Parts: sequence; structure tokens; C-alpha cells
Amino acid sequence: MWSAGMDSFIIAALAVCSLTAPAYGDKGTSKARSCSDIKVFYKGKGFLVEDVPQFEISGEHLRICPQGYTCCTSNVEDKLALQSRTEVENVIKDAGRSLQISLTGQYRIFDGHFLDLLNRSELNLQETFTSTWGSLYIKNSDVFSELYTELKKYYRGANINLEETLNEFWTRLLEKLFFQANGQYVIGEDYLECVSKQIDTLRPFGDTPRQMKMKVTRTLVAARSFVQGLVTAGEAVRRVSQVPMSQECMRAIMKMTYCPHCRGMPSARPCLNYCTNVMKGCLANQADLDTEWRHLADTMIQVADRLDDPAGVESVILSLPSYISEAMNTMMENIASINSKLFQTCGKPKEAGTSSTDDEIMKRGKATVEDRLEASSNKIQTLVSDVRIILGDNRPYWTSLPNLICSDRVATGLGSEDKCWNGNNRARYLPELMNDGLASQINNPEVEIDITKPDMTIRQQIMQLKIMTHRLKNALNGQDVEFQDTSDDASGSGSGCADETCSRGPRLVLPITDRPVAIPYPAENERVKASAMQNLPSISIYLLTLLILLLRR
Repeated sequence: MWSAGMDSFIIAALAVCSLTAPAYGDKGTSKARSCSDIKVFYKGKGFLVEDVPQFEISGEHLRICPQGYTCCTSNVEDKLALQSRTEVENVIKDAGRSLQISLTGQYRIFDGHFLDLLNRSELNLQETFTSTWGSLYIKNSDVFSELYTELKKYYRGANINLEETLNEFWTRLLEKLFFQANGQYVIGEDYLECVSKQIDTLRPFGDTPRQMKMKVTRTLVAARSFVQGLVTAGEAVRRVSQVPMSQECMRAIMKMTYCPHCRGMPSARPCLNYCTNVMKGCLANQADLDTEWRHLADTMIQVADRLDDPAGVESVILSLPSYISEAMNTMMENIASINSKLFQTCGKPKEAGTSSTDDEIMKRGKATVEDRLEASSNKIQTLVSDVRIILGDNRPYWTSLPNLICSDRVATGLGSEDKCWNGNNRARYLPELMNDGLASQINNPEVEIDITKPDMTIRQQIMQLKIMTHRLKNALNGQDVEFQDTSDDASGSGSGCADETCSRGPRLVLPITDRPVAIPYPAENERVKASAMQNLPSISIYLLTLLILLLRR
């Protein structure tokens, strides 16, 4: 006869057995399932199917996935964890490569066009000055060619004081013209030095040097800071996109991506908020770029507006020959007055010959230069407009990466919130959605992060963005800014952009060839210890055995 106590014991034992029995696959069957499906999936990833057992096995060995009956051995779990990290890293690199190519492509197009403007301007000066100023230009052509050389160096980022460069040009031009216009006198180096010191008092070129300096400085400072901003932005994207995922992140991605396969639920897709929390944790450091990245983009757009001015880059650069010719005409028209003042200050030089001045040539020089000035093609407006679009579209780039990665991974459709994978089973994901940035991940339920240890590579890029923004703001205020010469930066190995692939399109993508660094699992004593629930299946077996013995009595 059964006692009441024995009945209670049996009921309790059955209850424990029902609670501790593992769930199997999508259908929850208690029969050991075949692993043929995961064999096909595993082989499709390029692994050996021999790693996968024929039928499900007990999952006490699993270190990442929920423990229960599974088709994943430790070796399979390890390989899928590395695979999941590689796939996510490739998505990030792919997105970064696309944006970097767009930025580098814009740099190449703008840089090529700006240098072409300088070359066209110099060629126009050579052609027109040879025919209009004759020997006066030919004998002193080095003065003009050196000006263009210095302007190109400055634009490229050389540590050159632009104002001093322009002042030096006008000083040398004064000496050459004075010498050429006074061929009847013996003029030595000492006398020319005295002449050059009077340039501010005499103002032999009228107001043209001041006007030209104002426009050229404004244009070159803006153009130089603009291309440097493109280079800095592209380099930040390149470096940050190559930052590898952490060990903790790899575990979280594996749990989200391939643990459903190990649990026999290959059709289960992650819940939206679950995936977002995982990726916000994994990309917490990258999200901290957001503030300075937005500041840089906004300031770059302001500089683009400056370059898009109707009387902007093309007009200023192509008008240089006209400015210089006008200044030369002003001096030669007033040479008598200038000589009188200089003779009073520096003394009258000894006579030695006749003047070589040709008034007829001087008169037609100015008109010819102006007639040959090419009309602006307004190509700069198109270029800066394209940059505005790229920068505007990608202002939230770093905080949008989690959504980019999760967009085609998560469960969708009617009732998906209750049938999606939440990290343990098919059910609603309950934890709240995390905010962006490292500091916000202190309570992230999916990725364990030490918020006191930011990634140093990313911190360095944040500082570079901040410095570049400061320089751009100075450029907007017309202040000259110092840069390192980066003429090879966007064309070297660091740019990640081949000539034939750089274009103005904002969504170009190159195949990823970088192999991610395989990060090994931590030592055994560092692994997360299994909870007491991991031993419940074996407890169930003991209770069932005890129950059978009691029923036989």
C-alpha cells in the first residue's frame, strides 16, 4: 500500500523531471535528433563534416551556447564562434571600405582639378606674358614659375607661410621690373635691396597685391583644409574599421548567430533588440566617434559652402595672370614717379646705357591677358556638392553600424517578437535597449565590457578628428593653418583605394581580403563557469531510476 508520503515523493520527482528535461529543436521532441541539417550547414561554411556528430549529444561541454542536447561539439562551437566574428568584422570593413573609397575618390577628383587649375593658370601666364611682355617676362620667368611652385607646395600641405610667399613674389617682381625699366643705369644688388625696402611706402603695384593676397589666401586656405579634411576622415574610417572584435564580443555574436543551429533551431533569427544590444556592446568604442565625426562633417560642409562661392576657386586661380599683369602695368605706367621717389631715398644710380622700356608692349599686355582668360567650368561646384551629400548621408555613420549589421539578420514579420531567438530560446526579448557609446554599456546584458578601458586606436582617431575640425574652423575664419605634407597619403598603401576604383559614388564596395586575427579562447580558469542548471539532466536520470525502483516494490 502506498503511503501519502510516497505519493508526494513520486509527484515531486515527476515534477523535477519535467522541469529538467531538455528541450529539442523547433518541435521540442524528446527523441535524439539527427544532425544531418547542421552537417550540411557546417560544410557550407567550409568546415569538415566529421566534426559534427551523427545525432544530438548532451551539451555540458558548451561554453557559449545554452547547454542542452546539441549537434555542436566543442570544436564545432569554437569554429563557429570564430566564423561569426569574421562575418561581422567583414560587414564592418565592407561598410568602412565603401565610405573610405567615396572620401578618397572625392579627394582625388578635387585634388586633380585644383592642381589642373593651377597648371592652366600658369600655362596661360606663360603664353600670354611671352607674347605681351616679351623679353621683360622671358628674362624673369623664374619669378613667376617659382610663385606657382610655392602655391602648389602650400596647397599640398607644406609648412609655408602663404603671406610671406606672396610678399616675396611682389618684392622680387619690383626689383626685376625696376632693373628692366632702368637699363640706362648701373644698378647693383645693394641698390636693389634699398628699392625692395621701399615697397610698402611706394606701393608701386597699386592695390592689386592686397586684393590678390586676400583672395588667394582665402581660396588656398579653404582648398587645402578641405582636402586635408577628406584625407583625415578617410583615414579615420580605415583605421577604425580594422579594429578587431573583442573576445567577449565574439562570444556574444556566436550566441546570437549560430547557437540556434547548435540548439536545433536553424530557422530562428535574433530578436531585433537582442541583436541591437549585442552590436551596441561590440561597437561601443566606435560609437564614441559620433560627436567628433559629426562636428567634422558639419565643418567640412561649411568649408564646401565657402568653396562654392560664385567668385570662388576657379575664378581666383585662373585670374592670377590678370592680377599680375594689371600690377605690372600699374608700375610701368607710373615708373617716372616711382624712379623719382627711389632716387631721392636710395640715391640716383650712375648712368650706363639706354632704357629698354617698350610702352606699346605695356599697353597691350593687360588687354590680351584678360581676353585669354578662360571661363570657369564650375566643376568645383559639382565636386563640393557631391562631398556635401556624402558627408550629410554619413553623419550618423558610427551609431548606425548596429542597425546596418542587424538589418538583414533579425526576425521579421507578424508575431516575430514572440518567436525570435533571444539568446536562450524562441521567445520575446525582455531587456531594455541600450544607448550608444562605451559609458552606456555598463549594464549591457549581452556583452561584458570594461568601460574604464577604451580602445586606444579609436581614441587616437577621435583626437585626430577634433584637431582637424579645429583647423577647418580656423580656415573658415581666414586663418592660415599648418599641415603636414600629405601629397602621398591618399595615393599610398594606406588609402585602400586603387585608381580605377575611386569615384564619386558614395556606395562603392570592394571585396574584403583582410583576414581577421584569430583570438583564442581564454584559459579554463577564465571561462564562465557553468550554472547549476547544467547538471540538471543528469539529476533527472537519477530521479527516474529511483522512481522506477520504488514502483517495482
